[in-house]
Amino acid sequence: MSIENDSAAQPAGNGTAVADSAAGSRDVAAKPPVDLPDDLPGAYRKLLAEKQDLYDRLLRKQAEFENFRKRTERDKEDFVRHATADLIRALLPALDSFERALQQRDPRVPAEFYKGVELIHGELVDVLRRAGLDPLNAKGATFDPHLHQAVETIESAEHRPHEIVEELQRGYRLKQRLLRPAIVKVAVAPKSSTAESEKADSGDSE
Repeated sequence: MSIENDSAAQPAGNGTAVADSAAGSRDVAAKPPVDLPDDLPGAYRKLLAEKQDLYDRLLRKQAEFENFRKRTERDKEDFVRHATADLIRALLPALDSFERALQQRDPRVPAEFYKGVELIHGELVDVLRRAGLDPLNAKGATFDPHLHQAVETIESAEHRPHEIVEELQRGYRLKQRLLRPAIVKVAVAPKSSTAESEKADSGDSE
């Protein structure tokens, strides 16, 4: 009895396998064949050219993006630098007032008051120095129109010509760039000395 059942079940299994095989053959036969171009080498060269064009465009886009990134960073740095310069420039009058108060002390004012002013002035100077502010040492230096602004000339035989004899307002650099020129008085040779020198030169030439 078991033999008959096995033999009866076997044809059914083989029939399913045959049906699956036939269905697979029909699917393969249903797929359309790949259409190859008539000019295969030409089509290949065209694809290579398109690939190279896309690659070149990618490189240009990357270069443009890198330039944009650098320009954005540079603009950001310029904005921060100008904002810092404007803020420090606005603080310079307050710094000038502190220095004038310390230079022109009133004996009637208690010494403790000036000690407090010195402390505040020192803290302000320290903060500004850390931000890149550097004072110009004008007095005794030779006049430089790029750093100094002369408002008066003083005839003096005790100083070199164009020597700065007095500083009316201190000048400052900010990170090696001039923020404010120093306002100064400049020594010039006395007119009598100049006339004698010209006369001596004229005599020597004769």
